[in-house]
Amino acid sequence: MELDRHGAELLFQVLTEREEKNSVAIASNESFGGWTKTFTDPRLCAAIVDRLTFNGTIIETGTDSYRLASTRARTEQPAAG
Repeated sequence: MELDRHGAELLFQVLTEREEKNSVAIASNESFGGWTKTFTDPRLCAAIVDRLTFNGTIIETGTDSYRLASTRARTEQPAAG
């Protein structure tokens, strides 16, 4: 999903205002390197990543989707009967 420049600037403003005041949790299926697909201005993208990662904790949960694995497991089970 692409976010226009105005939307990216608003997000950056929110992150800046919350910095050192409140926590922010962000979840993404995309690595930081792929965020330029969403934030098309490279400098603004770098600034957003910088704000999010400064004094932050990055938790990588892996690349496997829990929802996809769960769905596949349900559809692969033989019907009871």
